[in-house]
Amino acid sequence: MKKKNMSIRRVLTLFTLILSVVIFYNCNNTSAEESGKAIKPLALPVFTVDTSDAITVKNYIGTIEGKVNVEIRPQIEGILGEIYIDEGEFVEKGQKLFKLNALAYEEILNNALANQNVAKAKLRNAQLEIDRLKPLVDNDVISVVKLQSARADYDVAKASLDQAGAAVRSAQINQGFSLITAPVSGYIGRIPKRIGNLVSKNDKESLTVLSDVQDVYVYFSMNESDFLYFSKLKLKEDSIQGIPRSKNALRFPDATLILADGEEYTYKGVVDAINGQVDRTTGAISLRASFPNYNNILRNGSTGTLKISETKKNVIQIPQVATSELQDKTFVYVLDKDNNVSRRAIKISGTSKDNYIISEGLAIGDRILLTGLDKISEGSKVIPIHQ
Repeated sequence: MKKKNMSIRRVLTLFTLILSVVIFYNCNNTSAEESGKAIKPLALPVFTVDTSDAITVKNYIGTIEGKVNVEIRPQIEGILGEIYIDEGEFVEKGQKLFKLNALAYEEILNNALANQNVAKAKLRNAQLEIDRLKPLVDNDVISVVKLQSARADYDVAKASLDQAGAAVRSAQINQGFSLITAPVSGYIGRIPKRIGNLVSKNDKESLTVLSDVQDVYVYFSMNESDFLYFSKLKLKEDSIQGIPRSKNALRFPDATLILADGEEYTYKGVVDAINGQVDRTTGAISLRASFPNYNNILRNGSTGTLKISETKKNVIQIPQVATSELQDKTFVYVLDKDNNVSRRAIKISGTSKDNYIISEGLAIGDRILLTGLDKISEGSKVIPIHQ
């Protein structure tokens, strides 16, 4: 019985030993597999730094105005009798716009004509007196002084006639001002006055504004730094191409206009005027760009965004997705020769589409991670996938 019990104990002991070995082996094997997975490097896309030309775009808010904006005001005071046009209507040069009640000015003209007729009659009488006295003086019947006095009266009558004639012409001009016509072709703006209103040339509001928008101006401002950059850039390009620079030549790239709905305007504009002075309070300079308006889309008083492109030669650009930010600083992960990554701070000097333009922190030939920045840490090893 004792021998049997000892055999059972030996079997149990052997079984326990074998089970311990199996468990120990499995645990070690699992730990080894997990360790192998932990240290296996990730395969991540890598970007090799190089130089290229970058196109950056500067944005400026602009105000659109027609090349010709004419305030339509009456030249005389009167009651508005007729309005021949409507707001927003296109009118041709010389077309009738407004009519003032001209009865008072017609009476003034009639009175001036009557005074003119009186002056003509007095002139004829003065001439008749001269004609009557001249033979008498020639025959020594009367003194020559009489004839001289008659001639002086004639001169006075002639001057009175000239004065009366000027009054007639002035009355005719004022009467003509009662009909207001379009000085240029264009679109009618708002009409604040109505028939029956008293209007005059001293009114705060004009009768309307007539805008010629076949071509438009876009007024905008840029800081002095941008202005100098664009000026020097075009000067350098012209020098390379052998183009002589005129004193009044403007050397700015063509401008693109973004409309209020966010769409790009079809035609390019040309910067054709620059203010001669920099605003001391803002440090900005005013400029003007001209755009054709063939489809009559642009209207006086509208706003838009002007985009002017600049090209920077041989600069370092990297995709924006390759960067991360921490405490107002921008970083990239750089690979060394053994494909170990380290975080490096960079300085950004601008953007070009989806790229950052780098001024400091990277050199030609550096390799940086494009994606997976949240999956690695300082000193991690990666398998580079070159793009």
